Amino acid sequence: MEPNSNFTEDQLLLSSVQLQEQLEQQKALASVIVRIRESLDLERIFQTTVTQVRQFLNADRVAVFQFDLEKDWKGEFVYEDVAPGWNSALEVKVYDRCFGEEFASSYQEGQVQAVGDIYKAGLSECYVAILSKFQVLANLVVPLSPQKELWGLLCIHQCSETRDWKESEIEFICQIADHLAVAIQQAKHLNQVQLQAAKLAQAVQRDQVIARIVDKIRSPLDIETIFKTTTQEIRKLLQADRVAIFSFNPDWSGNFVAESFAEGWTPLVGVQPMIFDTYLQQTQGGRYVNNETFTVNDIYQSGLTDCHVTLLEQFQAKAFATAPILQGDQLWGVIAAYQNVSPRQWQSYEVESLTKIGTQIGVAVRHHKLLTYAQYQAEQQKTLTSVITRIRESLDLDTIFQTTVTEARKMLQADRVAVFRFDPQKDWEGEFISEDFVPECNSVIAEKVYDYCFGENFAPLYAQGRVNAIADIYQAKFPSCYVQILEKFQVRANMVAPLLKKGELWGLLCIHQCTAPRYWQPSEIEFTSQIAEQLGVALKQDSYLKQVQMQVIQLAEATEREKAMERQELLAATIDKIRQSLDIKTIFRTTTQAVRELLEVERVAIYRFNADWSGKFVADSFKDGWKPVLQEQLMIMETFEDTEDDNELPRNETFVPIRQGEKLWGLLVAYQNSQPRYWKEEEINLLAQVAVQFGIAIQQAELLEQTKRQTSELTQALQELKQTQTRLIQGEKMAGLGQLLAGVAHEINNPVSFIFGNLIHLNKYTEELLNAVKLYRQNSSLLPSVQAQIDKADLDFIIEDLPQTLESMKVGTERICDIVLSLRNFSRTDEAGLKAVDIHEGLDSTLLILGHRLKNNHERPAIEIIKEYAIFPLLECYPAQLNQVFMNLLSNSIDALEEKFKTIQQRYLKLSQRCPIIPLSIWISTQATNNQVVIRIADNGLGIPEEVRSHMFDPFFTTKAPGKGTGLGLSISYQIVVEKHHGQIKCSSKPGEGTEFLIEIPSGN
Repeated sequence: MEPNSNFTEDQLLLSSVQLQEQLEQQKALASVIVRIRESLDLERIFQTTVTQVRQFLNADRVAVFQFDLEKDWKGEFVYEDVAPGWNSALEVKVYDRCFGEEFASSYQEGQVQAVGDIYKAGLSECYVAILSKFQVLANLVVPLSPQKELWGLLCIHQCSETRDWKESEIEFICQIADHLAVAIQQAKHLNQVQLQAAKLAQAVQRDQVIARIVDKIRSPLDIETIFKTTTQEIRKLLQADRVAIFSFNPDWSGNFVAESFAEGWTPLVGVQPMIFDTYLQQTQGGRYVNNETFTVNDIYQSGLTDCHVTLLEQFQAKAFATAPILQGDQLWGVIAAYQNVSPRQWQSYEVESLTKIGTQIGVAVRHHKLLTYAQYQAEQQKTLTSVITRIRESLDLDTIFQTTVTEARKMLQADRVAVFRFDPQKDWEGEFISEDFVPECNSVIAEKVYDYCFGENFAPLYAQGRVNAIADIYQAKFPSCYVQILEKFQVRANMVAPLLKKGELWGLLCIHQCTAPRYWQPSEIEFTSQIAEQLGVALKQDSYLKQVQMQVIQLAEATEREKAMERQELLAATIDKIRQSLDIKTIFRTTTQAVRELLEVERVAIYRFNADWSGKFVADSFKDGWKPVLQEQLMIMETFEDTEDDNELPRNETFVPIRQGEKLWGLLVAYQNSQPRYWKEEEINLLAQVAVQFGIAIQQAELLEQTKRQTSELTQALQELKQTQTRLIQGEKMAGLGQLLAGVAHEINNPVSFIFGNLIHLNKYTEELLNAVKLYRQNSSLLPSVQAQIDKADLDFIIEDLPQTLESMKVGTERICDIVLSLRNFSRTDEAGLKAVDIHEGLDSTLLILGHRLKNNHERPAIEIIKEYAIFPLLECYPAQLNQVFMNLLSNSIDALEEKFKTIQQRYLKLSQRCPIIPLSIWISTQATNNQVVIRIADNGLGIPEEVRSHMFDPFFTTKAPGKGTGLGLSISYQIVVEKHHGQIKCSSKPGEGTEFLIEIPSGN
């Protein structure tokens, strides 16, 4: 017994040791799992794991090997824990050329490699060499495969000796690998989330930067500052080496006007000469005209032309993205982002950002152009006003000319402005008599000029007032003699305006650009023309100086006449404004505003009298700073001395009457509130003339308003007349139909009554004859011939069938009588007035008349009629008209059911499916509640849409095809129920479910 006892104790001891090992293994596994779950930092997770695993397994090295997915199973050890005395495997690149053939598929399937002795496991020489490199004698490798994708390996190395790996150790390492795979996947997801968050943050930052750039672009800065700020900000945003703005010339050449570039790169603005892009010149702007962008990730790999690549190399660019800058619909330029260091893959959001900025720059350029143009025009007008003022202030031509050329040159920023005078005694020979020029140009004063081809080429045109503007004398195809003269004065661009004196060519106003060609703007040509005209005026003034001194009085009278003509023109314009509208308020507003501008007063008001001669202001127009007088009910005016000429006294207002025909309508009042004013007679006359025209305009407006009102009333009356006429026609038709039905009923009733009355006697006679035949057959012997005839005629069948035939004739006759009675009940031609009737008879009569439409036919099954009649006393009503309502409603229900059947049947035909049974039903119910009789007629048709139901009782409104309905049935029904019976008719409907009409008629009509 002792040996067995010792064996049991050994087993127990071994089992206890195994349990202890499993417990320690689970503790170590739990500790590793807790560390993995405590952190999302992959580096910390791996380092903690390899340390604890090596300590638990008492191995020489535990390391994590990561594959480079872009290379063929090449990788490196990224984390390890190694015992002292052994080499580190970190950062050693490992490439096993036979790994893909021997182990890759196995590891991808999750298999574990446990090698107790690398020299006895039958491994390949290359693999043994790699393991020997890391001093490995025994090896345990578990794949790390998050989501079944081989990411790396968890390697346990025994370097000091060989080792037989236990199943528990292998299972422990597999569990560790599984949790590491989860940690890798979590870290991967975390990294993706962080990347997405970073992208969102970058997008928000880009939007903020773009918004800030747009705000700066829209702020009231000068265009150079806008360009500078924009290029700096967008370069920071895109992290590009250079961002530049390129502006096109009219010939599609251009140059850089602004840029921002990183340190170390050559500037383009002011350095690069004028750029001529033949493609853009040939295509008139190319893709940019169509608001398209252009991106090139590598200028050497994008198929660009050699000349284009050469141009980009001058810009030091290796990749670029461009977006157009549109000024309205016109291409102004391009904004470009350049990458100079290396090629670059441009992202869509970067191009979109560049496009947005290009759009905003286009808006800024347009605003700048408009502002510059406005400022330039203002400066032109200021200069022109200054010149005109100088001309009018002085009668000395030399002073006038010198002032003019100085101001004009400053305004036009030209190199020279000069006045040339022809010698009237010589053929187009002359000299410059006044000039202003920049220091770089020579003076032309006193230079004698004779152009022998001037008279042939230019004199007639200048005499007609034409201005000659030349951008480049060498491109204008001028005669050589003319070019030689201009070269003498260093002229490259030239603009010449004629100076006319009394319609004759006196001289020329010359604008010279000496340094370079110049494209003269239309505003500059117009300005020069105006200056020339004013100089012409100065010439006239000089010519007429003595005559003016002798004819001062005549000129004064002429001036007065001109003013009178101007006033008449202004008056005519004012009257035209008043006559342009016939709206009273528009006339009020137009008159007060026009008169205030005409008389240059501070307020013009219209005062209207009431019948008792009280009144109020109905309109006024006033300058800024004054309050309206529309709320004042009374007009109080100062009194003046009763003199013969009150107009000679200064006062704050003047007024004239407004007459509408012979009636005094009101007053037209002009105010000068700031100070008293001497009102001139012509001003009062103008005011009176305006008042007369104003009175006529008011009369016409009121007549127009009256005419419109009468037209509206007549239109409404005509419409009502048409509706009444149509209703009468419909009523006559229904009355005729009733009479026809009554006549037919009467004609049928007479012969039917005759037949029905004789059937009683016929039945009696037949019965007696049959009884006699029976007795005869029973009590006498029949002759053979008689018996043969009886057998031939089948007398027994006749005796049996004859009473049944007579009964069938009686039933048919009774049916005809019922139909005749229903026709009479429906028509009720003798009951046109109010009468107490059973409305159920009217409903049944209507159903009987419509019976042929209720039966089944080849197009649809029969329509089921469901009646729920309540019991109540006779109703006092118009029976025939009420029957007409029933007829209209029931006919519409039958139409709706036929339409429903047709629609559903066609739907199934299109689907090539068998059509199910479609129930077609009409419900008729009556009840008496609250002294009212309620009649409901409902169907299970397709229903009525709301937009149709809201107009269904309107006259002539119908949804039926032309020729199938007049649109009067429901309108007449509404009139009969509501107007004749003082009741109500309502309609409720749900599309797809059916329609119900509810009729309420007071029982005490």
